[in-house]
Amino acid sequence: METAAALTFRDATDADVDALVALIESAYRGDSSRVGWTTEADILQGQRTDPQGVLEVVKATDSRLLTVERDGRIVACCQLEHRGAHAYFGMFAVSPTLQGAGLGKVVIAAAERAARESWGVTEMHMTVISVREDLIAWYERRGYRRTGKMTPFPYGDERFGIPQRDDLQFELLTKELG
Repeated sequence: METAAALTFRDATDADVDALVALIESAYRGDSSRVGWTTEADILQGQRTDPQGVLEVVKATDSRLLTVERDGRIVACCQLEHRGAHAYFGMFAVSPTLQGAGLGKVVIAAAERAARESWGVTEMHMTVISVREDLIAWYERRGYRRTGKMTPFPYGDERFGIPQRDDLQFELLTKELG
């Protein structure tokens, strides 16, 4: 089980962008992503993000890109964005070779604490591709609930990947923060 003591949590800087893009791509796309269980390789090809997209998150006001290091190497990250009464959680990635050992649970708990402490929010929101039942179930075990509120997948915008099926959409998940 991963412990927070072995990890360093900090906000990303411009210098982290290339390493963060590599981490996010490795967790979701291509053959390297198949090592972990969060792969989207069967439903989306192409890129998950790019340096410009990551840099926009790093630079945005009311946004943080929480970066997690172990032994000086970036092993996980997530975006937190302040949106009034709630925070948005996104761009979550854990190195595929470290998935399944509890690191994701530690990171999401730290992100929830950071959102409460930084912005005083009482709810976390995220969107997940609705066909990702295993991933949604993982979030449900962390206290998130499905809302049934769907938004369309941006078909035709290759910045978000090249869909391999025509039924993709995002479902809003929410969690009350204690």
